Amino acid sequence: MYRALTRDIEVTVEPYYLEDQSDPEDGRYVWGYRILISNRSVKTVRLMTRYWHITDENGQVDEVNGPGVIGEQPVLNPGDTFEYSSGCPLDTPSGVMFGHYAMETPEGETFTVDIPAFSLDLPGLSRTLN
Repeated sequence: MYRALTRDIEVTVEPYYLEDQSDPEDGRYVWGYRILISNRSVKTVRLMTRYWHITDENGQVDEVNGPGVIGEQPVLNPGDTFEYSSGCPLDTPSGVMFGHYAMETPEGETFTVDIPAFSLDLPGLSRTLN
């Protein structure tokens, strides 16, 4: 699990490899990830947009921007949580993702909440750190 806390909004990520959707012989590797957003603050917030920075093991970068998540712009009252799952295909057996959400309060204040960096690694892949 990977976690980030920004202004008392906690984002937890759990990535997992989707073997049934992947085809390594064709250079297609697919991961799913579960995200839990917990509002530990005293303010209500609405998730307005998302931004993802995705890098494969060759250094190829893909950036994704858009409204909400999975077609929703959830409102989280103090103490609320919101969970969703999504996925990411890569052309390589490993990569890294990170990003942020733009949040808005009922008063119109906007701020960003970090999504922690997390690795996408093929199960059983040996990694060498340089």
